[in-house]
Amino acid sequence: MATPQTLFDTGIWYALALWPALHTAVSNSWGGPSSTDKRDWFAGAVSELFPALPPALGLATIAASVDLDDLGAVLLQVMQDEFECNVEDDSEVEVALTILRLRKGSEEGNDSEARTLEHRWRNRGAMKSDIKVIDNGPQEEVDEDEFEGFSDDEEMGGVDVDMSDAPALVETERPVKKEKPKPQVDDDGFTSVPVRRKR
Repeated sequence: MATPQTLFDTGIWYALALWPALHTAVSNSWGGPSSTDKRDWFAGAVSELFPALPPALGLATIAASVDLDDLGAVLLQVMQDEFECNVEDDSEVEVALTILRLRKGSEEGNDSEARTLEHRWRNRGAMKSDIKVIDNGPQEEVDEDEFEGFSDDEEMGGVDVDMSDAPALVETERPVKKEKPKPQVDDDGFTSVPVRRKR
């Protein structure tokens, strides 16, 4: 039978692996070629934030010294530092809550949270965040010799404009203008005015 510490450590790994933000970061190697190893290290680093659990169930336990805010901050910091990923959807709060529930269950000798996480992992199928980042290939380089002698301000008429966020232009069909009928002049030189129909 697994020790409380083993259940806790394994549960942390499942909780992190099921986190869509981390799953996406690892799938797309945002942490470099060793992204999978970083995820494993991440689980160990989170475990080390807590005091070690006793080796057998039923023994006195040490109260967790990590609160929800501290744990959430650590999760965000590691995502930023190791995977260059800013998580802005507050999903770290749910992951932190899961880990704290896991810790409480492990302290009480209750492995239901750990088993639930393992079950979710094994039956996860294709996670919603199976996103791949597509590299559009090398961008066309501009020959800087063409612009020799011009400063950026001169090129833009003295205005510094950043066009990197400008949307792409889309060609649309122009409406066809109705040609006005040519005025009709009768034999006496009078111009006839066409009668407009009421709409």
